[in-house]
Amino acid sequence: MDNCADRIVSEEFGDFIFEIDEIPDSIKAVPEFCYENINNIFAVAYLPLALIPDNLIPRYSYSIYPSCFGLMDINSLEDSGVARIQNSSYLNLTGEGVIVGIVDTGIDYMHDAFKNPDGTTRIISIWDQTIQSPDGSPEGFFYGTEYTQEQINLALASTNPLSIVPSVDEIGHGTAIAGIAAGTRNVSQGFSGVAQDAKIVVVKLKQAKEFLKRFFFIPQDANCYQENDIMQGIKYLINVSRRLSRPISICIGLGTSQGAHNAQLPLSIYITSLSTQRGVGISIAGGNEGNRGHHYAATVDPTIGYDTVELNIGPNNPGFSMELWGQSPNIFSIDLFSPTGQYIPRIPARLKETRELNFIFENTRVFVDYELVEAQTGGELILIRFQNPMEGIWRFRVYSAINIEPSFNIWLPINNFLTEGTRFIRPEPYYTLTSPGNTVIPIVTAAYDYRNSGLYIYSSRGYTLDNVVNPSFASPGVNMVVPAIGNTYTTQSGTSIAAGFTTGVVAMLLEWGIVKGNQTQMDTLQIKNFLIRGARRDPSVVYPNRDWGYGILDVYNAFSTLIT
Repeated sequence: MDNCADRIVSEEFGDFIFEIDEIPDSIKAVPEFCYENINNIFAVAYLPLALIPDNLIPRYSYSIYPSCFGLMDINSLEDSGVARIQNSSYLNLTGEGVIVGIVDTGIDYMHDAFKNPDGTTRIISIWDQTIQSPDGSPEGFFYGTEYTQEQINLALASTNPLSIVPSVDEIGHGTAIAGIAAGTRNVSQGFSGVAQDAKIVVVKLKQAKEFLKRFFFIPQDANCYQENDIMQGIKYLINVSRRLSRPISICIGLGTSQGAHNAQLPLSIYITSLSTQRGVGISIAGGNEGNRGHHYAATVDPTIGYDTVELNIGPNNPGFSMELWGQSPNIFSIDLFSPTGQYIPRIPARLKETRELNFIFENTRVFVDYELVEAQTGGELILIRFQNPMEGIWRFRVYSAINIEPSFNIWLPINNFLTEGTRFIRPEPYYTLTSPGNTVIPIVTAAYDYRNSGLYIYSSRGYTLDNVVNPSFASPGVNMVVPAIGNTYTTQSGTSIAAGFTTGVVAMLLEWGIVKGNQTQMDTLQIKNFLIRGARRDPSVVYPNRDWGYGILDVYNAFSTLIT
């Protein structure tokens, strides 16, 4: 079998995630079938869209679709104890000997925040998945182009840098995260990255394919990234770390509201397995969905037999999807009322049931897929996709057939994928962590304002659906000074900024533990527990809790717990 290079980037082929040993024979029999292993568990199959059936969910499972992920000042160093550590003659931890890894929108490599004093780059390499070249992809990968430190330095010395390294960050999100984690201090701008002596490795993700955005009705102008490309990007970072024999602190500032909000997405499983490896620290943004109104939770009252859900759909909404996840062993089903009163009677909960509903007066189509036993979680999934939904309040009743604690949750897409005004009338702000922030081992960060110690208004709240305590703690993430495109600086807020800050702190700990030999087997779990132990806690608040996790990040206090 030849490699999948052409299929990976072609819009004529769809990407689907399977467990390696469970790729169906009917998939393997599709002409031009090709697959690539990500690790020893998951593979990505590339199939010609013209030859695959429309009913993939009832035939194979919802889980084969890659989830779609969106993008989630010096005084902050004082509040988190970073400055006290770096000013200590004994500790003085600045990330020396550690790699900071970013999987995001790329990096503005010409920015002063990523240069040494002599003008050379602090970036080891960039893998740009969006630029295809015949022999430029990294070893072991079959798409994109890798740019080395030597090439970046040649570009920086050139009068036309982009003619040598044409990789750019058009959005600025990756530049901001890399900067807050490891950017070079600029006192005049009130900016300092955390791990200022760490080296940087960057993956610029390619945008999700059109077939996937069409299926989930994600706006065409939304920045959307596929789960399998993120997994490949993380694999690349790990490969660089192992090749150079350096510990690595990885930041994931992306998130999705797809899935059951537990640790069962392929990406979550993958990063959990990496988190137990020596010299790997992984920090994840918890998400910015807390007060968006995009989550609904309820328990069906057995005396009534159903629960009524009200969803307001805003104007000019071309479409969206939402997911209802029901607690096993209950069996859930729904009916629908449109804003004008058109009624679709209860749709029977049958195995692999698929329905297309047409609301004539609203010019709206609704697609409903039932999976009574979803492959990854074992729970029930009802996937509901709206095309050209009419503005107004839609109502649907959720029925339960068994009534053994018949609770269910519904999640709308992340804010970036929805038009304004689409939200539940009676939302639930908890269980709003975006994946992969629903994992067990990696560090998951909420965001707070270090100026007033207030939680960021949109910071997602825990726990996971399996009641794992996430977020781990809160890090600075409100109005933070960060590098911006064009060698400028700006302020940004959000849990991805908080995750970038935490990534820098993790790099400091990897320097202390592995580079300096104080804890040579250090991994993500040890680092997380170390930071949880030192987190600042309000004596009037019970911890852990769903807003703050175990408190506020304080790395100096974490070291103090070792000494006392």
